[in-house]
Amino acid sequence: MQNMRDEFGKALVELAATRDDFVVLDADVAGGTGTYHFRKAYPDRFIQCGIAEQNMFSMAAGLAESGIIPIVTCYAVFASMRALEQARNSIAYPDFNVKIAASHLGLDVGPDGATHQALEDISIYRAIPNMTVVSPADPVEMRAILPYLLDSHGPLYLRTGRSPLPEVFDANTKFEPGKAQVLVEGEDCTIMAVGVMVHRAVQAAQKLSEEGIFCRVLNMSWLKPMDEEAVIKAAQETGAIVTCEDHNKYGGLGGAVMEIVCENHPVPVERVAIDDIFGSSGEPEDLAREYGLMPEDIANAVRRVLKRK
Repeated sequence: MQNMRDEFGKALVELAATRDDFVVLDADVAGGTGTYHFRKAYPDRFIQCGIAEQNMFSMAAGLAESGIIPIVTCYAVFASMRALEQARNSIAYPDFNVKIAASHLGLDVGPDGATHQALEDISIYRAIPNMTVVSPADPVEMRAILPYLLDSHGPLYLRTGRSPLPEVFDANTKFEPGKAQVLVEGEDCTIMAVGVMVHRAVQAAQKLSEEGIFCRVLNMSWLKPMDEEAVIKAAQETGAIVTCEDHNKYGGLGGAVMEIVCENHPVPVERVAIDDIFGSSGEPEDLAREYGLMPEDIANAVRRVLKRK
């Protein structure tokens, strides 16, 4: 298993060998974001801003106006709250081409505890006009879509991660930017998951199939804009949806899916998410079990939603 932050840093090194249009900005957390790989390989393209995220985001806006693509890296809690004014007013409002890459997401942060567990970042960045929000399921997907993210114009929020993750995809997987991916076919219910929850959703579907319950599993990496067609199709064809995210239940994947479902094809929806509380300090897997984010919790949500179908 590989963690996405290190694979992110290594992927930047590889991209820098073939393109010179981007620089990396750091807030003194290169070890935590994986960008130390880039710092070592390309020190002249690595800008150390210190623990001053607001200044770093403002600097990125200026660099973007000069035609350079700044990749801003820090922890998600600081990207989504400490530097939020700069992300909104200095980057998104003028529609500058800045890529914000945030690590340390949700309970997966583990021992760093509640102050560093970003449980709100999806809802915050989804609400900012002009902002694209992407959360890959594993290091393979992150590597595959990173060139596209650099080629696309406009402000973007990329969620990386901290802990090692099982690979959902193999190196030959083809990704279509902006589209949800069907990982498992099924007609009884659709499980939609994002980030660290994707491999757990696949495990839950495999377990349920042994009971004769066959679930479609969608990887919802593109949180904004979301693949509305895939969501509506799932509602029409399976009649019930379970959303899974390592994030507060308000405003994240579940909220986005329910907006689409309610406006187009209402069906029962259950959310597997953090129940509007702060996390604790502990190992990521233990916290996932404590807060109801494990495959068995997803399976139970499917059983509940089928009773409402």
